[in-house]
Amino acid sequence: MHESPSSQLPEHVDVLIVGAGAAGLMCAATAGRRGRSVLVLDHASKVGKKILMSGGGRCNFTNLYTSPDNFYSRNPHFCKSALARYTQWDFIALVEKHGIPYHEKILGQLFCDNKSRDIVDLLLAECRAVKAQIRTRCTNQSIEPLQKGYIVSTSLGRVTCESLVIATGGLSIPTMGATGFGYDIARQFGLDIVPTRPALVPFTQHKRQLERQGDLPGSALAVIASCGEGSFSEQMLFTHRGLSGPAVLQISSHWREGLAVDFDLAPGRDLAGWLRDRREQNPDSHLHSALAELWSKKLVQYFLQRRAIESRPLKQYSENELANIGRQLQTWQLVPAGTEGYRTAEVTLGGVDTNGISSRTMECKAWPGLFFIGEVLDVTGWLGGYNFQWAWASGHAAGEVA
Repeated sequence: MHESPSSQLPEHVDVLIVGAGAAGLMCAATAGRRGRSVLVLDHASKVGKKILMSGGGRCNFTNLYTSPDNFYSRNPHFCKSALARYTQWDFIALVEKHGIPYHEKILGQLFCDNKSRDIVDLLLAECRAVKAQIRTRCTNQSIEPLQKGYIVSTSLGRVTCESLVIATGGLSIPTMGATGFGYDIARQFGLDIVPTRPALVPFTQHKRQLERQGDLPGSALAVIASCGEGSFSEQMLFTHRGLSGPAVLQISSHWREGLAVDFDLAPGRDLAGWLRDRREQNPDSHLHSALAELWSKKLVQYFLQRRAIESRPLKQYSENELANIGRQLQTWQLVPAGTEGYRTAEVTLGGVDTNGISSRTMECKAWPGLFFIGEVLDVTGWLGGYNFQWAWASGHAAGEVA
C-alpha cells in the first residue's frame, strides 16, 4: 500500500514532497512519470482532506473558463506560464481517462457526479502507477540544505532528497490540519511572505444587525456584490452569523476591514422602471405582492421595513414616490463586522512571494532543488474550481523538473 501512516522511510529519494493535497499529489504523479523516485509526506491522518470536503462533497475540480484573470497575486503575471502549460482541458482529460462522471453546474464549474473521493482516488492511482510512496501521520519536520539537496527530519525518520517540494497549503480550515509550516520553511530560506488573510470566506455582522435579520437565515437571493475593483453576480445567503453564498465569498477577497460592500438586490433590472411596469399591468396589486415576484416574502418584509416603506396598492404611489422606492430597494450598502476567518475560509490570500520563485518551474531562485507549489504561494483563485486548477498546474510545473 503506497498510502501508509507508519512504514519506515527510505533513506534517500529523488523528490520529496511535503503535503499530500491536490498540488502535492499532482506533482508526485508528474515527477514519477519521469522515472524519479518520489516520497510524499503529510502530517494528517489521510491524504486530500480539502479535496474530500470541497464542493459540498463533490469536488469542484476545475473551471471551463480558467484564465490568469481569475487569480489574485502581487505579481498577476506569475500564474500565466503554469496555467498555459497544464490547462483545465488537461485535467478534464485525466478525469475522463479514469472514467469519472462529471457535470457543469454553473459558470463553467465542473463537479463530480458522485463524490470528491473520486478525485482523490484518481490522484492515488496516478501515484501508484509511478510507484510514488506516500506516508501520512508524519510530523515534526525540520529541513536543512546539503551541499546538493536537502535533509528532512520527521517523526518517522530522516530522509535526503535532490529536490524538495513544499505543498503544504495555506492557513484555511485549521480543523483539517492547516498550519503555517510552509511559510516557516520559506522564511528559513530567506523568502518573503506576502501578508496572509482569509479569502472566499463568509462575512459576520454586528449583533444589532443580526437581530433585525432574525427571520432571514437560510434565505437567498441573486445579487451583484461590489467592493473596490471587484464585482460578482451570484447568490447571497443570510446566515445566523451574517452573510454567505457565492457572491459574498467572491467579494470577500476584495474586502478590507472598515470597507463597505454594495449589493445590487435586483441585478439586471432597473427596479424603479420595473415597479412602474407592474403598476401599469396591475394597478391594484400591493407593493409587497409585486416584490414577491423577485424575493421571498421574508425578504420583502425585511427590505421594506429596513427602508420604512409602507406597502400600498401600486396605483396609490406617485411617479416620484415609485422611482424613489425603486432606488431605495435596489441597493444595500453594508459594512461587515468582519469575516468568519480561517475557520471557514476556503483559501488563503497572500503567501510565499513569487518574486523569489521561477514562474516556469516553481523552483526557488536562490535555492536550487527547492520548490513551492499550490496554495502556499501568493496565488489565489476565484471561487469555482480555479484554486484546484492552480494546484494541478503548479504541481505539474514542478513535477516536470523536480
